[in-house]
Amino acid sequence: MNLFRLDASILPSTSVSSEIADRAEAEWTAANPGGTVTRRHLGTDPLPSDAWTLATTAGFAAEPDRTPAQRGALDLAAALGAELEGADAVILAVPLYNFGVSQHFKAWSDLVIAGVGATTPLLKGTPTLLVTTLGGGYGPGTPREGWDHSTPYLERVVGDIWQAELTLVKCELTLAATTPAMEGLREMAAQQRAEALDAARDAGRALARA
Repeated sequence: MNLFRLDASILPSTSVSSEIADRAEAEWTAANPGGTVTRRHLGTDPLPSDAWTLATTAGFAAEPDRTPAQRGALDLAAALGAELEGADAVILAVPLYNFGVSQHFKAWSDLVIAGVGATTPLLKGTPTLLVTTLGGGYGPGTPREGWDHSTPYLERVVGDIWQAELTLVKCELTLAATTPAMEGLREMAAQQRAEALDAARDAGRALARA
């Protein structure tokens, strides 16, 4: 059994998304002691910023006319797609940044699509946990309601395009503990974090059973 795990936090030592993903991974590993975990950390090891452009433009050039950089980008895109296709279960830990999807994740998903095709359901039938964290509150009635432009994109790509068997664990208010202006929200934030960790534990067990 092979678990593919992807992280996108730029602050891995204090990352709530990583903490929640750790809980799920621990459950999967406990149930699959002989399994392997393939890791990719986009926050600490980002992909080349020009790789998607090179891989995409290579598709419009005849193979003999492709530059070495284009061929390298295509190889990278194919390798990223293969990591997903070879997984029996998937964990994606992706924080929201600046009200949108992490640029690291966007670069990765664009390259995967360049490698496997825009409509290829490469995760069809694969149990997948998507962990996403948000520093503030974005729910109904909050001042930032409707400002989360990350979660719908993540669900669209992973669930609709790639057709993963998707479970979402979403945790908001992750900046409350360190932001003085959010002091009044700390109890609510702690509760949400605890609930997210419990949900990740259950999701990890479900990944292991699939």
